[in-house]
Amino acid sequence: MNRIVMSAALGLLAMTAFSYAGDEEPRTFRGEIADNQCALNIHSLTHSHQEMLKSKSMGGNSGSCAQYCVRYLGGSFVLSSKKDVYRLDDQSNLEKFAGKRVKISGTLDVKTKTIHVSKVEAE
Repeated sequence: MNRIVMSAALGLLAMTAFSYAGDEEPRTFRGEIADNQCALNIHSLTHSHQEMLKSKSMGGNSGSCAQYCVRYLGGSFVLSSKKDVYRLDDQSNLEKFAGKRVKISGTLDVKTKTIHVSKVEAE
């Protein structure tokens, strides 16, 4: 019985260690807080808010467009940085940064392109 418990514990420990193996050291990421639908071309051909803003139904700027897409279209906030789009694990304080350039401190899960956010600051 002790061998089974020990094997299970070692297996769990190995799985936990493996799950963190993709994370990098904490670092800083810079970019714009956008919504995943515009940034990932779900309803945009240019990885931006331009098409949606032309329709005038999503607000008058990138921030209001991102807020609308998250609030009413099931989107989530992401960090758009040049040609990269990163998912953000903590969505709770991002609405106030929508459409703005930010500096995010955290670690990156390279497999899922998700930043584990520890701090967000406006630039």
